[in-house]
This record gives sequence, structure tokens and C-alpha cells, in this order.
Amino acid sequence: MRMSILIDLIYLFVVCLGWPYLIYRRFSQKRSRLALGERFGKVPSRPVSGHCVWIHGVSLGEINATRTIVAELHRRVPDGVIVISSTTQTGLDRARNLYPHLPVFRFPLDFSLILRRVLRHIRPSVLVLMELEVWPNLIEVTTKRGIPVIIANGRLTSEKSLRRFNWPVIRWFARRMFAKLRWVGAQDRTYAARFIELGVPGERVEVTGSVKYDVAEVTDRIEGQDELAAAMGIDPTQPLWVCGSTGPGEEAIVLEAYDSLLGEFPDLQLAIIPRKPERFDEVAKLIVERGFACLRRSTGAPLVPAAGPAPRPVFLGDTMGELRKFYALARVVFVGRSLVPLGGSDLMEVAGLAKPMLVGPHTENFTEAVNLLLAEGGCRRVGSQQRLANAVTDLLRHRERRARMGQAAREAILTQRGATARTVDRIVDLLT
Repeated sequence: MRMSILIDLIYLFVVCLGWPYLIYRRFSQKRSRLALGERFGKVPSRPVSGHCVWIHGVSLGEINATRTIVAELHRRVPDGVIVISSTTQTGLDRARNLYPHLPVFRFPLDFSLILRRVLRHIRPSVLVLMELEVWPNLIEVTTKRGIPVIIANGRLTSEKSLRRFNWPVIRWFARRMFAKLRWVGAQDRTYAARFIELGVPGERVEVTGSVKYDVAEVTDRIEGQDELAAAMGIDPTQPLWVCGSTGPGEEAIVLEAYDSLLGEFPDLQLAIIPRKPERFDEVAKLIVERGFACLRRSTGAPLVPAAGPAPRPVFLGDTMGELRKFYALARVVFVGRSLVPLGGSDLMEVAGLAKPMLVGPHTENFTEAVNLLLAEGGCRRVGSQQRLANAVTDLLRHRERRARMGQAAREAILTQRGATARTVDRIVDLLT
């Protein structure tokens, strides 16, 4: 039996078992865009051209990491075509915003017939998967057609992920799949060793570093930051504490810390930007429950507690693509999903803006970057609400410490650049 048919049968079995849950999830999350056509391989045909690079990223972070790769490919292969796909709606929205003139589509279901249809439409010369977005049929069908598949900015973020690929039965599929990869550009030596353990031949694995060091724009200002401040009523002459990419449980900690800080810093402003769009309403409600007014970026209309004196406002960033503008306005930054065990968030954009930043203890998804910044004095780690408040207090009191931290963070990422060039070198080699 052909491998792709076996994989299709396994998928069909799983769908038959899980369809009630899938239907429940569809309606409980109130998703408005199913995009069934794209799910079943109805994607735009690419223009006639000698070479085509298909780049796929699962969501927002991976799509953001494609920026320098796409720019360098345009420079080095000006006659080539680049197509972009993403799995999530936030990833698609970001890709369409970044690349309005490129074919962008939702990643299809991993059935062999569907993937063959996609390949007929876009006719890629090479497939670039960002970080670790591997699918059995995708690898099987694509490589069978002689199309090389590579992983760029590769990472395996935990031993838990590695163990899953080593489960009985899955281990056999995983090793077959990873062995077919033509090249892996790993972010560091630890990730490189994990890819080799999963079956990628050692000579095909290279430590390139992270393209996120290249993506981070080194600048003191972001276009549109003043307009954002004016629209939301943020006073640029007063300190602003920005808490970005926060996760469940963190906003309550941040609000407690903010309440304690107002005694010493009555003019301190707070902006919270949750990582997941589906949590915007939840966080807005929490802000009001804690006795603050909530000023939402999306509406401009404040939400206020039902009774009591006029409350102090907290700014809620509930639009996509504006996190960097908030960071640019900040005096101090907390990078979220790190006080709670969610693996942390990307620090590169904050470092590029030379902002002093704080992180929690849970940063295993960005271990190398966090360790680099900690070692160079470009960020501080805190482990509780009180330590968070103390660290913000210290940085607000000492301007020179803020400046030193921010500059150290910026210089640290500048020393790590070059992953984009190394990755595009391999892509161009495969096109020739």
C-alpha cells in the first residue's frame, strides 16, 4: 500500500471518531470563516515563472519570521515567485497585510488528493516550512514529486514534543517523514540535535541561528506610534508600562502590580495587549472588574465600572499588528506568557527598540534569546507580582538603568544576525 494512502486512511479514521467534537468546536468558538475551498485545495494559481518558493508558517509568529527571507529572496531571485500559506486566521491576516501582492492562502487539509491539487496550482520548486510545521502527507507527496522540502528557523521547543514523536507507531512515521527533509536550518545546537534524533541525517542539519534576530527592526521610532497614542489618549510625556503578548492569569497579576505602583507613580499609564484575539473581551471585563476603566483600541469607547468615582483608565490593545507601536511608546515593557507556564513570547522587537524589558520564569520557548539578553543585561527575570512591581519601580526611578538595559538588548541581537542569509543561501542552491 502506498504510504500516502495509508496516511489518508488514518486521517479518515480519526475524522470519523472526532467529528462530533469538531462540530462542537466550530460552533462554540463562533468561527465565521471556514474557507472550505482553500481547505480542499482551491488555491490561486501562480504566475508563469521559472522558479517558485512556497513558504508555510502555522500562525502569526512564524509569518512574521518570514519577512527577511521573503525580502532577501526578492533581491536574489527577482524573477522568481513566492507564495505564502498559513494555518490560522491570524497568520493569514498578517500574511495578507505583509504581502498584498503575493499569492496567500490557507494551508489545506493534509490529504494526498488535496495536496496534489495544490501542487498542480502553485508548482513549487522548493517548499520552506517555518520552525516545525511538518505534515506526513505534505512531506510524502511533495518529495515524491522531486520537490525539496526544508525547515527554516527550525526549533523543537521541549523534550515533551520530542517524546511525542517517539511514541510507538508515531515514531516510525516521524522518522520516515524527517528523513525525507532535504535540509534543516536550526536555531541552535540543542534544536539541531533534536532534529537529528528524529531522523534527519546529520549532514543535512545546520545551525543557522534565528531569523528573528534579523527581523527585529533596530529603530527608535515606529511609523504610526504617535497616531496610536493620540487616538487612545496616551500621554507621551508620562511613563507608560506596556505588557505585551499576555496570557491567561497574567493580566490579573499585572493589574495588581499596577495598583500598587500608582501610590508612588500616580501618572503611570498601563497598556495590556493579550496574545490571543479571542481573549480581548475577557481581558476587557477583567480590567473593569478590578476597578479601572478599559479603553479599547478597537472602539475608542471606554468601559467603566457600574458605580463609584471616575476610574483610572487602562489601555487595551485589541487590534492586530500594532504591538510594536505600543512597545515604541513604552518606558518599561513586560513580555508576557512568561509569568504563567506558557513558554514565553518573542523579545526581539522589544530589543530592537532598545526598551528595558522584564520576563517571568517560563520562557522555555525562547531559551536561547532570553539567556543571551539576561547575560548581556538586556532584560530582567521576575517571578511574582511583588517582584514584578519592584522591578518596574526600580526602572522607573532610574533613567540611566533603563537606557543601559535597552542598549544592551539592542547590541545583543545585533551580534546574532545572519540567519536569513544562511537560509536563503540554501534555498537558492536548491533552485539552481
